[in-house]
Amino acid sequence: MRKTWLAISLTTLGAFVFSSSLIAAPARGKAKAPRKAPAAAAPASGPAEIALGHQLEEDRVARIMPLIDAFNNQHKDVRVTLVRRAAGEAPKQLNLVTSAEREQFIAQRAHFKPLHAIMKAAKIPFDARKLSPALREGLVDGRGQLSALPLAFSTPVLYINKAAFRKAGLNPDTPPKTWEQMQDTAGALYASGVTCPFTTSWPVWVFIDNLSAWDGVSVSDAKGRPMFNSLPQVKHIAMMASWVKANYFHPAGRRDEGDKRFTSGECAMLTSTSSLYPQLLANKTVEAGVSALPYHDDVYGAPKNTLADGASLWALDKLSPAETRGVAQFVNYLLSPEVQINMTTAGGFLPLTPVAKATASSRLLNQDMAALSVAEGQLSQHAVMPKLRPAQNERMRIVIDEELEAVWANRKPAKEALDNAVARTQALSSAGARAPAKGKRRK
Repeated sequence: MRKTWLAISLTTLGAFVFSSSLIAAPARGKAKAPRKAPAAAAPASGPAEIALGHQLEEDRVARIMPLIDAFNNQHKDVRVTLVRRAAGEAPKQLNLVTSAEREQFIAQRAHFKPLHAIMKAAKIPFDARKLSPALREGLVDGRGQLSALPLAFSTPVLYINKAAFRKAGLNPDTPPKTWEQMQDTAGALYASGVTCPFTTSWPVWVFIDNLSAWDGVSVSDAKGRPMFNSLPQVKHIAMMASWVKANYFHPAGRRDEGDKRFTSGECAMLTSTSSLYPQLLANKTVEAGVSALPYHDDVYGAPKNTLADGASLWALDKLSPAETRGVAQFVNYLLSPEVQINMTTAGGFLPLTPVAKATASSRLLNQDMAALSVAEGQLSQHAVMPKLRPAQNERMRIVIDEELEAVWANRKPAKEALDNAVARTQALSSAGARAPAKGKRRK
């Protein structure tokens, strides 16, 4: 799952209409012998044009284009075109929404047409209950109806450089399972000459959202307000700070910068998205192994489960009937067995449909499905779905990243930084709750 964390403005929403009809003026005749003008031949109408806005990097665009081309070749009455959605730009007819953007799209739900309503209007059978429950989480309304399609989801795992492990006298077939074992492994790697034993991508997603869920620790209080400064969370950030000082942990950035440092061979261990694995196999620069996200074995009940997250497909509300049917056809195509199997086995994304899951399960022993096997195992433990996911809120994520970076730079201790992060994100939550709804006056 590649992510692009972006705050998007929804103030200039509008309909996108790509076709129009021409009306012929009636022919003028003499008053004495009025004649009915012959009906003008209706112009041939082209396919309904659907713009799919995205924030994908070029390598991801290259991987998704064959799916788009195949759909367009199969459907002559609709054409889907990938369009890069810039910051502050109005949404397109279809939008591939990152997990960071999802909170904002949910807040502006009225401007988007729920997926179940689109399928119903197009009279295309659709049963959201058949889709993976772990992937539907957060995208359904109060009645369990699906608002958007969880298209490309993943969960964080641990990657290791097998060659670096062998050089350090470590067995690459038995990677560390706990963070305490990770510390010993990082020490052995550093002693063998590895300058970057460990790094991570998306530190808030991995260290706050998922590590908390994996250890069974809440990130919010009973009212849903941010609360991720309990002892296990402080302990982990403090451990990472000590690793920075010991040169075991090298923070790479707020996004997926850690992926590049691992893929180049610079870092020997990486925590990142499970969907990275197919790219690592194709790259072949690093002999990569994959294992479960480490957990803290001194936390009672751990491990529990990690969280599925990624890009979801949202449709604009103002669509013509032809566009509505085109969107429904595209969604139906994405849910077809062939496409789902391809996205799971080749794209590395978590299986959304039963047929994709069955196909993946039949190949779990194969090397190219190793990350999916690990990811599925993490999600099928003791499922606990948190009320809050800080990494899905752009403003919260930025605040937490700022506080974590203060810890890595040795400007703040872990407890103070997480206390500050909680206070600041709670203030953001309170401000959002007090803000009046758009178009309504506060009484």
